[in-house]
Amino acid sequence: MTAVIVLRRYTPFAAASLQSLLQYRSTFLINAVTATTAVGLQVFLWRAVYAGRSGDLPGGYDLPELTTYVLLAQMLALLQASRVDEEVAGEVQRGDIAVSLLRPVNYPLARFAAGLPVSLANAGVVALPVVVLYALILPLAAPTWAGVPLFVLSAGFSMVIGFAVNLLVGLAGFLTTNIWGIRIVKDSVVAFFAGQVVPLALMPGPLAAVAHVLPFQGLVDGPLRLLLGHYQGPAAAAGILAVQAAWAAALAGVAALAWRGAVRRVEVLGG
Repeated sequence: MTAVIVLRRYTPFAAASLQSLLQYRSTFLINAVTATTAVGLQVFLWRAVYAGRSGDLPGGYDLPELTTYVLLAQMLALLQASRVDEEVAGEVQRGDIAVSLLRPVNYPLARFAAGLPVSLANAGVVALPVVVLYALILPLAAPTWAGVPLFVLSAGFSMVIGFAVNLLVGLAGFLTTNIWGIRIVKDSVVAFFAGQVVPLALMPGPLAAVAHVLPFQGLVDGPLRLLLGHYQGPAAAAGILAVQAAWAAALAGVAALAWRGAVRRVEVLGG
């Protein structure tokens, strides 16, 4: 019963976000063209690098698996692009955050509810057609039967991790008048250590070790390892999910604490 009440409380935020998306349908076309181009550059670059090589490539991937990894890495990035960071920072800059403080809802949960339709729309309207397009022109690796449900669960954790990271960046707007530079650094660092630019299995040992202790590997590398079966047995798969769940909970907690600190800062400053 409590869960139903909570769901009803935050559903209007998701509905308003969806209505806003439908008013700017051309954005989906722009995102689709941009994603198709970006994926093409990545995929054909890697295929050119490993052209003519047979069997397993470095990191244990064959060419269809590597192609699939690179393709889906970009699609997972779309799933996590909920614009939470820029929207939160924008509310702070405009002073609209004062209105949000008056609403009888949890602000981070309201932002998550508003960002969820953006993520799901990017996945269904942009990412899925791009994957189908490349599946028609390139050999891709078929996922295992166990890999599909594991990937779906892992992708859910990755959304929570991505949301928490973006929310923390947006909350930096309480400390600085412009988070553009912070967002650029965040995007670069996250993309690299998540395995979006280079699969973690292809990184040098010390660099890969650093990537595996950061939360960002749960955004891309973890879900795709589960999908493609690049783990040693059920215990290893459970370990990947457990690490993701732990980071999702930890970052959500940090984001909640950061929000409380930001609210106290607003109250102290009197605005």
